[in-house]
Amino acid sequence: MIKSMTGYGRAQTVVDGMNITVEIKSVNHRYFEFSSKLPRSYGFLDEKLKSFYMNSLVRGKMECYVSIETVEEPDVIIAVNKPLVESYLAAYKEIADDYNLENDIKVSDIVKVSDILSIRKQAADEDRIWAAVKVVAEQALERFVEMRKVEGERLKADVSSRLDTIIDCVAFVEERSPETVKEYNEKLLARLREMLEDTHIDEQRILTEAAIFADKVAVAEETVRLRSHIDQMRSFLEADEATGKKMDFLVQEMNREANTIGSKANDVAIARKVVDIKAEIEKIREQIQNIE
Repeated sequence: MIKSMTGYGRAQTVVDGMNITVEIKSVNHRYFEFSSKLPRSYGFLDEKLKSFYMNSLVRGKMECYVSIETVEEPDVIIAVNKPLVESYLAAYKEIADDYNLENDIKVSDIVKVSDILSIRKQAADEDRIWAAVKVVAEQALERFVEMRKVEGERLKADVSSRLDTIIDCVAFVEERSPETVKEYNEKLLARLREMLEDTHIDEQRILTEAAIFADKVAVAEETVRLRSHIDQMRSFLEADEATGKKMDFLVQEMNREANTIGSKANDVAIARKVVDIKAEIEKIREQIQNIE
């Protein structure tokens, strides 16, 4: 099943005391490219997420957004500088004793002093955090892949329809091409009769001229190769692996055969069909840019 390189997936779940949101989206790109936006203290997740997602996206530019909030226990520690508190208390007591003052110091007075309290984040348990984030990342991936499959089916239907149109045009060219030789033969004979009037006409010369013309405008080899390319393109549409790059190359070959047919064609009807073929090939090329 082909997949589109365009996709979106989002999941939000509370795991192991953390409210985690993971959002991923991708657009077409020649190769796999990954970038993430993470909370500052969770930068270690970037490589883990990249390794996790690169197994599911062969080509495409993926962006990942992660939000983590602790909901069951604080993720910071408030520490008391006890030696400093003891120094201040001793100083207050000394002042009270020396000057016969009431020592009415309160806790609220102490905590207002600079450097008495310090706040620091708890040391991150990277394995625990990654295990929790991975659960949500998998949920987002499921929705992301499903969207890519749906879009891939739409692309497949569109490309298949255009391949059918090209086959119809090729069939017309194959049927029309021999007629052009026959018409050329008749026109050549008519011109010679007009020029020579009643003089004997060299039939062998006419056959030789017709044979040269037939060889010049013959497109059987090109139409056979074009049909072969179309069959191969259909097989790529049914493949389970990523075939976008192969399809892109095959489109170039299809266009090459169409150009050759157009350069050989000495017929207005065939030329018009070649234009139709090239138009469909170009539309297929545009669609393939979105296929993984």
